[in-house]
Amino acid sequence: MARILITSALPYINGIKHLGNLAGSMLPADVWARFKRAHVLDDGSRHEVLYICATDEHGTPAELAAAAAGQDVRTYCDEQHEIQKRAGEAFGLSYDIFGRSSSPQNRHLTQHFARVLEENGLIEERVDRMIYSIDDARFLPDRYVEGTCPHCDYDKARGDQCDNCGRLLDPTDLKNPYSAVSGSRNLEVRDTRHLYLLQTKLEPRIRAWVDSRTDWQPLARSIAYKHLDEGLIDRGITRDLKWGVPVVGADGAPRPGMEGKVFYVWFDAPIEYIGATQEWAEASGQDWARWWRLDQGAQDVRYVQFMGKDNVAFHTVSFPATILGSGEPWKTVDTLKAFNWLNWYGGKFSTSQGRGVFMDQALELLPADCWRWYLTAYGPEHADAAFTWEQFQSAINKDLADVLGNFVNRIVKFAESRFEGVVPDGGEAGPLEQRLETELEAAIATLTAEFEAMEFRKAAQALRAIWVLGNEYLQEAAPWTAFKTDRERAGVGVRTGLNLVALFARLSAPVIPFTASKIAATVGESDISWPRAGEALLDRLPRGQAVSAPQVLFAKIEDAQVAEWSARFGGGQA
Repeated sequence: MARILITSALPYINGIKHLGNLAGSMLPADVWARFKRAHVLDDGSRHEVLYICATDEHGTPAELAAAAAGQDVRTYCDEQHEIQKRAGEAFGLSYDIFGRSSSPQNRHLTQHFARVLEENGLIEERVDRMIYSIDDARFLPDRYVEGTCPHCDYDKARGDQCDNCGRLLDPTDLKNPYSAVSGSRNLEVRDTRHLYLLQTKLEPRIRAWVDSRTDWQPLARSIAYKHLDEGLIDRGITRDLKWGVPVVGADGAPRPGMEGKVFYVWFDAPIEYIGATQEWAEASGQDWARWWRLDQGAQDVRYVQFMGKDNVAFHTVSFPATILGSGEPWKTVDTLKAFNWLNWYGGKFSTSQGRGVFMDQALELLPADCWRWYLTAYGPEHADAAFTWEQFQSAINKDLADVLGNFVNRIVKFAESRFEGVVPDGGEAGPLEQRLETELEAAIATLTAEFEAMEFRKAAQALRAIWVLGNEYLQEAAPWTAFKTDRERAGVGVRTGLNLVALFARLSAPVIPFTASKIAATVGESDISWPRAGEALLDRLPRGQAVSAPQVLFAKIEDAQVAEWSARFGGGQA
């Protein structure tokens, strides 16, 4: 039995997430977690899988969003955490814990890491020249400053990062800066004290660590090396904000000269992976250290991270600097799966700009499994992907309704009408069934390999190909025709088809879990474990077991619906 730790990039607290966020981290992490949990090993045991996520609650956008909502920031974060938690559950995201970066656990850990890093000579106080808004009467942390990117001239770059070119920035780098609080350009630069993480001292260790991660995909490695090759800079890890993890001294009291300052959100947010594990352990009576401390059992853990490409720099440079620089035996990531961007009609999905379809809105239109299938099968895995209503309509209608849904309904209804609603007995499998079993074994091996490799689009293609094999078998076996002259032969075809229904449920469960359970129930099954190599695939259902046709599993999307959605959300023919 293996222990597998899975984390997906923390969704930020400033509003419910859009489909691009879902496609680029949380959904593939869930699909892979479900796949690994479903594995039954040779000794009958299963992998021990821990899937961790949390809301990222600190930083400038939380303060700005709370102010816009007319709420104090704690109340705002409390409400938004529950909204995001419910949205994730509605999409079937099977977190073991959905924690909060504002938790006491994360506060303690963040202050601990800062203390040991400073003890190791890797944090120092510096006097910064920072932007001060005269009209707002306050220093402006990075995201409170917007302006034009000095690298690509994007005119809505933030003070920490340009969303257009992805370059990390400091607020003073921006051209034509203005306050994100008030829009004021009445800004000046003043002195203020902050803590810096000396990444320059850690660069050789971080590079050696990245070098050792030889199985990372090209996207993650290329981003990591891009930042290393450009040369790491010492990074400010504190901010002039009211909301966040307080900066304290060795005695736990506010650090002299830095009263009222908090740690930078990108310093504390990745630490919340550990903090959320502590939250889970305390709630469930488990041991968090065996997942994170190499001196307490974590050397046997495989740690996999999922994220969009804009988060890779922080997870391959900044967070490793914290972990490695501590000098303590913490578990670091083994495999980092990075995703590109899901684009929305010429631009990116954007929470702050309200562009695209958001998770709650998506569920008003169609059930979660429709979106889960589309975002897995056509998601932004190896290149940016463009969402279009027409492609979404085609994916649901052709893949789910025509290939999978039609197969299940057709064979189960025929069993109800011609075989008393039970799995038929009698008759023996012939060459057609033997050929199908051979093809299925090869196809399942391919599907398993693609899932193991975290090649999600290829896995979806391999899964669809297995559904197609079932349809081709029914077309050739034609039990409805054989029934007229050879009931036993028809029974073999129906029995094989019903076993395919059970098999499809098991294979589809990582991607479309809600529908997979319904499909399994149509043939009286609840087992959605992954098939073992060498397992009999086409004669597992007890003969005589009752079956019952479901309601339509996937309703086809009509052109009128596409036109309506395009008018509501934009895109398409709107």
